[in-house]
Formats: sequence, C-alpha cells, structure tokens
Amino acid sequence: MRRLKRDPMERAFLRGYQNGVHGKSQDSCPFANPNTRQNWINGWREGRADHWAGFTGISGVHRLNEMHAVG
Repeated sequence: MRRLKRDPMERAFLRGYQNGVHGKSQDSCPFANPNTRQNWINGWREGRADHWAGFTGISGVHRLNEMHAVG
C-alpha cells in the first residue's frame, strides 16, 4: 500500500517550524511561491516562539507531534 504524500502547505509549515526551533534565519526559506513561503514563515514564527519558550529537545519533538496531530 502506497503512502500518500502530505499536503505541500503542511510540509512547508513543518519545515519552517523546524528551522525556527533550531534558530535558523527567516532568510533561509527555500520557497519562491508566495503561498508556500507564507506557510513556511508561519511555521518559522511558531518555531522561534517555541525556541524562546524553551521547547527544545524532547519537549520540542512532543510539541511538533501535537501540532501535526491537530492539523
């Protein structure tokens, strides 16, 4: 049984979140499409907020799993 790919917008958000949590710059966004770029930046902003709140390591993974289950 083949696995379906995730929604590209969700993937952009999650990649942005991961970059934000790891403290990377917003300028590192790899997307040119305005909608995909906006989702990446939204994820990056949430990731930066979680980074500042101390959600790193295991707690960060837990937070990411919660967001993925809700979305």
